[in-house]
Amino acid sequence: MKRQSASRPQDPEDFYADHEEYSRQVLADADFPVYGVDRVDQGRGSRGMGVHRVGPAHGEGDAPPNEAPNEAPNEAPTGGAEVDALAEYELSNGRLGWVEVRSGDWSSVEGPYVTVRTYRPGAERTQPLPDLEDVVEDERDRVYEQLDIDEGDGPGSVRALREWITVEGEPRAVQIHEDRRAEGGAAEPAPSGQAPVWAGRLRVDGITVTITGRGVPPGGIELKRIEDFERYILGRTDLMRKLAARQAQRVALEERELPPVIGLEAHRAVVEHAVGEAVAIEAQVRARRTPRLPRRLRGEAGAVRWEAAVRQQMKLASETREEAGESVTTMVNHLTRLAQNTDWAVGTPEGSAALEEVIRYTAFASEVPSLPAQRAWERLWSGGTPRSASGTEEAWLTAWEQWRVERTEY
Repeated sequence: MKRQSASRPQDPEDFYADHEEYSRQVLADADFPVYGVDRVDQGRGSRGMGVHRVGPAHGEGDAPPNEAPNEAPNEAPTGGAEVDALAEYELSNGRLGWVEVRSGDWSSVEGPYVTVRTYRPGAERTQPLPDLEDVVEDERDRVYEQLDIDEGDGPGSVRALREWITVEGEPRAVQIHEDRRAEGGAAEPAPSGQAPVWAGRLRVDGITVTITGRGVPPGGIELKRIEDFERYILGRTDLMRKLAARQAQRVALEERELPPVIGLEAHRAVVEHAVGEAVAIEAQVRARRTPRLPRRLRGEAGAVRWEAAVRQQMKLASETREEAGESVTTMVNHLTRLAQNTDWAVGTPEGSAALEEVIRYTAFASEVPSLPAQRAWERLWSGGTPRSASGTEEAWLTAWEQWRVERTEY
């Protein structure tokens, strides 16, 4: 399975040209209709999006809208970053599974911004389609990844609505999942005037279409079959260039001056961060939710923690950057795997003691009481010894259990 995504690229122009050509080939072979936001002629050769800024939502059970919105139907949205862009597509066994396009102002949390994903007929029979709650979170992920704005982890104030979206000139009823967040990203009811993010799914002649919007009501959207993908392909390249330019303005993390670190603080911080990630994802899996790392645990803050730990490891263990990076990686995976395989590694005195011993062994190669478990992990992490029981996960966990028994004897 292969997926293409416009997400913070940093490659030269030949990369963009190759992507454009490959996308043309893939989309030329599309054997099902793909929908996008309709555009209307504004005169003088200019064109405007068929989306309008957010207004009062229709109530559940409203009839199809018979009148145009207050804005002129050919009025372009205000703002400086409007774009039609190919966002993603999925290839599975050489067949196009779905295509996603986006239209609107990608640079503003106010929008208007609309994402339209069209699935191959019968896609829902081969794999479950994402819940609408997850589709909303995907849009909030986009804002976090592209704009570094954390709107908080959901849900916020949620409503289920019956709305109308126009497809090829015909109003169609659609069930909407709406999520409104408080100012500052807190997952609490937001002020009534703040625009929500919403997602809906509808069927068009046997094809499933999922729509996500911010800063525009469903009734302000008109969908139309895309006959020519060229502007979406070129729009994608334009967006990729802009995202790359934003990324290039940042000083490389390795070159930044970070706050001073004392002792093993950086090691503890990066481990606690990683274990928190693992616990959060495992809880989502148990709740049968799509695994999604909380945004507060992603992004640059995590990268800074990692860089601080690597620098401190270089200093304390007299290692090169490459060696220190591998040491920190081994340490983090050790404690993360321990948290996933035991019920005592998180939130207990034993877990805290184990964390300290793993860190001290990593930084100083200390002969800690859990030394047999440390060495068992090294064998396991390096791939184990196929014909030796000492190289298995069972041997590693047994060594930790023995450590726990010995702790209670003193």
